[in-house]
Amino acid sequence: MTAPVNTDLTQLDAAELGRRLAAGETSSVELTRAYLDRIAAQDDVLGAYLHVDAEAALARAGEVDAARAAGAELGPLAGLPVALKDVFVTEGVPTTSGSRILEGWRPPYDATVTARLKAAGTVLLGKTNMDEFAMGSSTENSAYRPTRNPWDPDRIPGGSSGGSSTAVAGGLAPWALGTDTGGSIRQPAAMTGLVGHKPTYGSVSRYGLIAFSSSLDQAGPMARTVLDAAVLHEVIGGHDRCDSTSINAPVPVLVRSVQEGARGELAGLRVGVVRELGGDGHTDGYDAGVLDRVRETVDLLEGMGAEVREVSCPAFDLALPAYYLIAPSEASSNLARFEGMRFGLRVGDDGSHSLEEVMSLTREQGFGPEVKRRIVLGTYALSAGYYDAYYGQAQKVRTLITRDFTSAFDDVDVLVSPTSPTVAWPIGARVDDPLAMYAADLCTLPASLAGLPAISVPCGLSEGLPVGFQVMAPALADDRCYRVAAAVEAALDAARGSRFLDELTQRTEAPA
Repeated sequence: MTAPVNTDLTQLDAAELGRRLAAGETSSVELTRAYLDRIAAQDDVLGAYLHVDAEAALARAGEVDAARAAGAELGPLAGLPVALKDVFVTEGVPTTSGSRILEGWRPPYDATVTARLKAAGTVLLGKTNMDEFAMGSSTENSAYRPTRNPWDPDRIPGGSSGGSSTAVAGGLAPWALGTDTGGSIRQPAAMTGLVGHKPTYGSVSRYGLIAFSSSLDQAGPMARTVLDAAVLHEVIGGHDRCDSTSINAPVPVLVRSVQEGARGELAGLRVGVVRELGGDGHTDGYDAGVLDRVRETVDLLEGMGAEVREVSCPAFDLALPAYYLIAPSEASSNLARFEGMRFGLRVGDDGSHSLEEVMSLTREQGFGPEVKRRIVLGTYALSAGYYDAYYGQAQKVRTLITRDFTSAFDDVDVLVSPTSPTVAWPIGARVDDPLAMYAADLCTLPASLAGLPAISVPCGLSEGLPVGFQVMAPALADDRCYRVAAAVEAALDAARGSRFLDELTQRTEAPA
């Protein structure tokens, strides 16, 4: 039997928790302890975290409480716990990127987003589980253990940010950060009934984010509500001179956009339904229930005054093969730094092996099967005689996808689609079928390849499991994503309150 847990605080959204902290109705120590107790009771089953330091978290919470008691001027996030995907470098805290090759590594510095969260007064609960080096769609590729979906522990929570999605959906954190290379925030958010946003590429710093694919990786929020996601996004966003790809532009006023959307102010908004992402003639591989929920959500938007039309983006059909050439190619370069010399695992360093043998042995034992697969694929695609035929062609397809978006946004303000073609599948069902695993990202890949903002918001249930609705917008128009997502959330608020949170609470409180 699972130990009894006080869930009153852990079932509230972050905005309400922040209000209670500011009003003195609870303390950061009390709140942090409630989450730590829930982690202790539930995480042996769920596997959301790779590292939790309860003593450090409570000490940090005590510092915030003391500052508040002394009358210090604190920001809205001060004292609120947060979970970080284990891909964010964190000073003095084990950071593994889900890989054995970095086991035990404690970085000497903070990622920019980590530093910004610390400056905002948040309390780090721990580092969340993930597919190794963010390569996966199910969080089964973690070198340490799989993560399970709180809705059904026999199913996957999505990936690669599955630890973050499970932590938030299971009440083990009020919100969390993930990263999205080809859908790794949006897809797990959809699988677990959360809001997950991939910001415009370059609008959130990548400094201190362990790189998978440098032209695609982007950090973003995962939360229970659109408002929570917007608040967290505003804190971590903005220009960073430490990141050469950082955009020197102000962060859009996201919270105001959420407020507008929540009032249903969508009159005149032009919404494009992408034919190639689950539309007529493109339904192979899509669950009927997922398509039904998405159609119902589109009808809701139309009922709120939005102008809905179908949009064709033909190059989207090529996003999957293009991504799985570009991302592995960049990974083969980025992961070359893990050779057993400077940090992390070192195998064969007993004086009987050459330097080259130590590197080879370390990589053999330190990298998992999926990482090796992508390194080999990427190295092949970049090799002499094949570069133009594979990597070069994939970049041309990327350009075509970007042009399709540009053309579409001449006629509409946002594009919408399912976030994932299916609901969460059983653990182990796709482990031996990489192509089936990769197909989980069909809907999220186009926005990633074009560097555009996209958000997933829950839109109901299919087979008793959450379905995600994706909203995509032009570059730096993240506020449009939040506005539409907030409208969807408000329209489905009753369903979210009763079927989502209450049913999820009942499931996670049931005997193990």
